[in-house]
Amino acid sequence: MAGNTFGQLFRITTFGESHGEAIGVIIDGCPSNVEIDLEFIQGELDKRKPGQSKITTQRKESDTAKILSGVFGGKSTGTPIAMVIPNEDQRSKDYDHNKDIFRPSHADYTYQAKYGNRDYRGGGRSSARETAARVAAGAVARLFLKQKGIEIFAHVSSAGAIDAPNLPSGSLTELLEIRESNIVRCADPATANEMIELIDGIRKQGDTIGGKISCIIRNCPVGLGEPVFDKLHADLGKAMLSINAVHGFEYGSGFAGSEMRGSEHNDIFIAPEGDAPVTTLTNFSGGIQGGISNGMDIMFRVAFKPIATIMQSQQTIDKDRNAAEIKGKGRHDPCVVPRAVVIVEAMAALVIADHLLRQEAISL
Repeated sequence: MAGNTFGQLFRITTFGESHGEAIGVIIDGCPSNVEIDLEFIQGELDKRKPGQSKITTQRKESDTAKILSGVFGGKSTGTPIAMVIPNEDQRSKDYDHNKDIFRPSHADYTYQAKYGNRDYRGGGRSSARETAARVAAGAVARLFLKQKGIEIFAHVSSAGAIDAPNLPSGSLTELLEIRESNIVRCADPATANEMIELIDGIRKQGDTIGGKISCIIRNCPVGLGEPVFDKLHADLGKAMLSINAVHGFEYGSGFAGSEMRGSEHNDIFIAPEGDAPVTTLTNFSGGIQGGISNGMDIMFRVAFKPIATIMQSQQTIDKDRNAAEIKGKGRHDPCVVPRAVVIVEAMAALVIADHLLRQEAISL
């Protein structure tokens, strides 16, 4: 079934469960002769892996990816790239208590109703553990995009009601260094400290908190996106909403644009002298107009709900529809956004890589 596959020309299929032997991904359609930097791929996985700090789950996984096919001499061969990531620190007993009970706001009930069977150990296939496979695939996509000069950067722009200021203009490399200097992955150090204090306090209460991630894509060529149903922002939205715990997506001016007048919101075109690219005075369109990239920075935001597993007692029901009570056990994130930054970047890379290949296919 197609529910485990994403993309058309640059296509990935992920497999595995949270407490199974391994998770993994098959990438089909990666062009040949892309430099496959294993250190870069592992570095991306390290940003998502558990056990990073006091404000993330303490599950210990090295998330070491092994490439099984599709790479020779350090370069992609054009054939399917298969990668596998072993699960090393499963504690399935942590989930024995909810074998027959549906956890509030989890996928337990819906999976049981849909399939008549479910892997209750950490949510099985519905677990965010699956996103490690996406990060590995997204890293390969980013290596392909790097050859085209396309850059992607995301950071935690809010935790709960704490919002970071707008990103300053400048090098994404410099912003990356600032982001990686703090455990919450916010590109504004002062705001990062406030966020860390909030998340750690929430953790000590046995509760969780949501947040937002902002992303920017630079040097994306004009013309990416397909009318009518495969608009670039539509595919970006689908990609982001497929990430566990995501409840919202907006690009450009987003929902705030609904409060503006057209005279305020319209992005005025500028045609510099010579062959310099066309630009716009403002970027309320978020780099996408008519579903097609216009060459400006692509900018969007992703909203994450609070993690559903909390270390407090809650009322629920069991599989026989009887009233029950449940309390979270084991190792869980009090806030997902610090580890989700690299997932957002990975999914963005997969969308752009796919649309870049689709555009090249009609531009020959």
